[in-house]
Amino acid sequence: MKIFKYFFGALLFVSAGAFAQEDIKPERKPGHTNQNKFKQLYDEFATPNMFRTGSGAPGPAYYQQQADYKMDIEIDDVNAKLYGDETITYTNNSPDELTYLWVQLDQNMRAKDSKTPLISSSGIGPATSASRATGTYLKERFDGGFNIEHVKDLNGKDLPHSINRTMMRIELPKPMKTGDKFSFKIKWWYNINDHIKDGGRSGYEYFEENDNRSYVIAQFYPRMAVYNDVEGWQNSQFWGRDEFALPFGNFDVNITVPADHILDGTGYLTNREEVFTKEMMKRYNQAKKSYDKPILIVTEDEARKNEKTKSTKKKTWKLSAQMVRDFGFATSRKYIYDMMAVKIGDKDVMAVSMYSKEGNPLWEEWSTKAVASTLKSYSRMTFDYPYHKAISVHAQRQGMEYPMICWNYGRPDENGNYSDRTKYGMISVIIHEVGHNFFPMIVNSDERQWTWMDEGLNTFVQYVAEQDFGEWYPTALSPGHDKYPSRRGPAKNIVRYMGGDQDFIAPIMTKGLNTYQFGSNAYSKPATGLNILRETVMGRELFDYSFREYARRWMFKHPTPEDFFRTMEDASAVDLDWFWRGWFYTTDYTDIGIKEVKKFAVTNNPNENGRQLAERYNMDPNALVYFIEEGDEGYDEALKNGKSMEDLPTVKEYIMDNFTPEQQKNMKKSPKYFYEVTFDKPGGLVMPLIVEYEYSDGSKEKITYPAQIWRFNDKEVSRAIATDKEIVAITVDPDLETADIDTSNNSWPRETKESDFDKFKNKIKD
Repeated sequence: MKIFKYFFGALLFVSAGAFAQEDIKPERKPGHTNQNKFKQLYDEFATPNMFRTGSGAPGPAYYQQQADYKMDIEIDDVNAKLYGDETITYTNNSPDELTYLWVQLDQNMRAKDSKTPLISSSGIGPATSASRATGTYLKERFDGGFNIEHVKDLNGKDLPHSINRTMMRIELPKPMKTGDKFSFKIKWWYNINDHIKDGGRSGYEYFEENDNRSYVIAQFYPRMAVYNDVEGWQNSQFWGRDEFALPFGNFDVNITVPADHILDGTGYLTNREEVFTKEMMKRYNQAKKSYDKPILIVTEDEARKNEKTKSTKKKTWKLSAQMVRDFGFATSRKYIYDMMAVKIGDKDVMAVSMYSKEGNPLWEEWSTKAVASTLKSYSRMTFDYPYHKAISVHAQRQGMEYPMICWNYGRPDENGNYSDRTKYGMISVIIHEVGHNFFPMIVNSDERQWTWMDEGLNTFVQYVAEQDFGEWYPTALSPGHDKYPSRRGPAKNIVRYMGGDQDFIAPIMTKGLNTYQFGSNAYSKPATGLNILRETVMGRELFDYSFREYARRWMFKHPTPEDFFRTMEDASAVDLDWFWRGWFYTTDYTDIGIKEVKKFAVTNNPNENGRQLAERYNMDPNALVYFIEEGDEGYDEALKNGKSMEDLPTVKEYIMDNFTPEQQKNMKKSPKYFYEVTFDKPGGLVMPLIVEYEYSDGSKEKITYPAQIWRFNDKEVSRAIATDKEIVAITVDPDLETADIDTSNNSWPRETKESDFDKFKNKIKD
């Protein structure tokens, strides 16, 4: 039996066994450091300084470098080669003196002597397909690395330089002081890769039918590395997975291609009237006023006709972009080309698609609408999209992003038929890749170091944008879908990963190259974590305000993870260190359950334990309220008598002596049923304790106890419940909000059903 003294608003639990143990001295244990999961992240975070403040905002001394490019590019369509000549002007805005510059040569990842193929484990199984065996053991490696013809200053003098795989160090004639500019020239060429056969984020797809190629071109030029206050030069090698860290700058790029090609890319097309036909210009002007549907600039019939012949003439497309971190373009004679306007804030932005006939009818119907929808959703969640256009390009097996342009997969079969999976996959990848304009093309995080800062944040907003798309374009939803079927975002979708083999899971705060299960680690888990913050921990209003504050503080700048974490707390007044530590810095998982439920009845009859308690603490036994646990002597009688808390004489006296009539009226009426519910946490991850109580009359009540309930005991906590209705069921996390990996312990009375996680494990075992 246990005895409880009742105080209004709380129950003080006193164990009868505690009397005998009180005078025994506890075993003395050694001291320890603070291991509390709610301690602040001072050990993990760098000290705030003049460059980056403790609030997460740029500091008064924040700086960033600038790299401006003037380029002349030509595509040799016959031999699939790219030739380039560029002038780079680099501005040193840092307080440091620079004696050399680092330039990225990402194409060298595909050089014949590249080390990239050698960093992965490989083996030989008992059998494999002939094509796979041929490609693995007999095929000669493609040579796609940069061929640097010269590196010169503006006077034509050679600049000493050294190439280390994907990085080139250029020695400066004299040190660059703060505010100095230095211009130099690089001339190069390389073999363009077939991205279908050889992989890669850019390249061409070959169409044997008419001997044509569609080019999606990026990482095509030597480009400046980032120099910043966090680590100096960001010259980490490009092994193929981690993406890019780049400074902002201005671009003027002239691209020469066959005269029958359709081309678009980053920046304003400055010679549109030279490269467009009169009919294309007429349609373009119509598209600028069309807000509800795309206007075809080049129709499918025209594209089909165009791909059947090859012009021997050339045409130069001129593009100019300001304040962008990179440049990409796409070109082919096969392209269908459409556009529509979308209102963002007080200006119009052009949503654009380029696709071959192989993408239809799917692309003509949904691509540009998905672009427009994405710009509206992301602008609502962050800031108004600042550029004048966003382009979606159809490319088989591709999903990649650059400022104002991206390439996306999703292709019907040869008869134009497609499944729901193909349709939703195409729409989702377009939303994702267009969304990358915000993260990291504008909020310019270091992808080479922190993949999750662009992929994870972007995947989170993608989930919001997908739900918007489903609302705005309900005809895109297939029968049986009342909302868009997002693959990533909801907490329940990350359970299998979170409960997986710990030997193959890394914390989110791991360099992308070194993570297991890259998609789950860099995309799904951070996106799900942010969704949990928005829906369960912070609430939408606080979360959205703080998320927008982060995006606006760091647009066109270089944020770090700490800048994000600090801003989210600074703008919301919500201490989230416990969340960042658990979800981002560890591989802990959520598993919260109901350990035990005890029922009590109330009585005013003294018993032996009560007399001992009163005697020991010199209290009047008649002034105590007694609770008898179910199963103990007197429980059934007390419950049968129907005593409620308010019926007890001692309580009545307390009310009369201490409360005004109005206060008495507002007090909880007649609690008759009392429960002590103990929740345990087999999983290491701290989460809010979400509990639904179901009563005998069929009503339900959901209470969210803040995560701080675990601050003094990381293993288990108890709650005392006083109610005038009998509790018939209790469920933890009834709506699956916390990514709990094992729901078999989430309900009382205990259900014997197999948990989703156990089902998954048993399926794998079978």
